[in-house]
Amino acid sequence: MRAVVQRVANGSVEIDGNIVGSISKGLVVLLGVSENDTNEDAAYMSEKILNLRVFDDEEGKMNFSLLDIKGELLVVSQFTIYGDCRKGRRPNYMAAAKPEKADELYNDFVKLCKAQNVKTETGVFQADMKVNIINDGPVTLIVDSEKII
Repeated sequence: MRAVVQRVANGSVEIDGNIVGSISKGLVVLLGVSENDTNEDAAYMSEKILNLRVFDDEEGKMNFSLLDIKGELLVVSQFTIYGDCRKGRRPNYMAAAKPEKADELYNDFVKLCKAQNVKTETGVFQADMKVNIINDGPVTLIVDSEKII
């Protein structure tokens, strides 16, 4: 699994002019699932993201996690994160999981986050969405369950 994680003042997902998910202070996670991913990847990613120390303490040092501040989470499925742009001009999405598998692991990730008592909002899988993000910092990280280094 691969995620682009942004610390936000707020975020929302809109479909056809209707807000389907919104959060205040917390993290927006654009989550991609690969063909090689398993439930273990979903567990690793939820634990890692919820515990990332990216929120400021009283001295302005990033010492607190989403769990520490009781922040909120907005998770949006994003297969294009697995776009390979190394050759040609059109990204290759062969590494991205097929929709059935991606939807299952995306939902597993969301359930794991909710199980930690985190307010977790989502977009709609495979929908055409408008994602509104007020990035705070800005702080943007890439988390990958396969990355060794």
